[in-house]
Parts: sequence; C-alpha cells; structure tokens
Amino acid sequence: MKSVLVVDDHPVIRGAVKIVLKLEGFKRIHEASSGNEVLPMVREHKPHLLILDLNIPSLDGLDVLARIKAGEVPCRVVIFSSQEPMFYQERCMRAGAAAYVAKTNDLQHLHKAVQAVMAGYTYFTRLPTSSVSLSAVQRSEKQMIDKLSDRELTIFQQLARGLSNKAIAEIMHLSHKTVSTYKTRLTEKLNVESSVHLRDLARRNHLI
Repeated sequence: MKSVLVVDDHPVIRGAVKIVLKLEGFKRIHEASSGNEVLPMVREHKPHLLILDLNIPSLDGLDVLARIKAGEVPCRVVIFSSQEPMFYQERCMRAGAAAYVAKTNDLQHLHKAVQAVMAGYTYFTRLPTSSVSLSAVQRSEKQMIDKLSDRELTIFQQLARGLSNKAIAEIMHLSHKTVSTYKTRLTEKLNVESSVHLRDLARRNHLI
C-alpha cells in the first residue's frame, strides 16, 4: 500500500496536496508541520514518498534534505515550495530531491511530479540560463547568491523579511553572536552596505 508524508506548516496546503495524493492512489497519508518531525516520522512510517515544503519551522527544508541524505534514509522527495526555483531547485537537486514544484504552478504539475518520481524519474523545471533571459545585473546577483551556503541563504531571506538577529537566532537555534557573524558575512559576500540593500536585493530576485 503506497504511503506518503506531507510536510507543510499550512493546513490548507496540506489539504490540497492530500487531494492530489488520493487521486494518485495513496492510501496512507501522514502529515507534519515542522522540520524536526520529519526524520522520526520517516523512520517510523517508512513512506514511499515525501512531499516537502522548504519554508517550515524548527528545521527548514534544506536542513531536512541534508539530514535525509546524511542518514541514508530511503525516501523519494518532492519539493513543493513557494521559494524561487532559480535559487533553490539546483540546491535541492544536489541534496537528493527527485522533483521541484513551485506552489505558483497549477496543481497539475504536482500530479505530474508525483507520477514521475513514483515511476523512478525526476521532475524539474527548465530554468532560464541564456543571456537573453537574464540581464547582466541579474546574472551577477544570481552568481553571488548561488555562492551562499544553504544556511547563509536562509538567514539572508530572514534578514530581508525584517527579522531581528534575536528572532533569527531563536528560530534557527543559534546564538545571537553567530547570527551577527552571518549578517556581516552576508553584507560582504553580497556586496551590500545595509539591511535595506539586503532587502532590495532579495526583492529583485524574488526571494521575499
């Protein structure tokens, strides 16, 4: 009997995903709303498939992917996220995900991704790579953002959303000093002078 674990902190999204999965023949559908629930539930229920959002509390989706890969947990992962595929799809692919579906797409894309992954294939969006598709400024900014580590990218987004160092430290279970160090490193790596410029850079690249 096909089983699946759906991880998203929005009940309405989980409900929509469950409708898709029932149509695809899944009988056992488990749910989680935070990242720290995922590995224990994967080990307990041994789902054939994991539908994972990236922006979830306690442990974000990239951390979850890294831990699944490190723990060699046999589970196929479909990322279903509102995060910009241009900056996240390749990271997820490298971390072992079998598919990436943007929430902005029609749910039909999730149907196709689930079908492809369960049949042993992958499902990823074709991203713009030509010089015609991306301006010189976009290419330069994308290159800088691509060089960030997963944790740096997560903290960059949280700073851009206006979260304080203290709030980020609590969310990510880091010390205030560590977050401050990341902030300094980000302004250097992204060549910006202030939090306002960080936010502008994030907005231009659809990261917030």
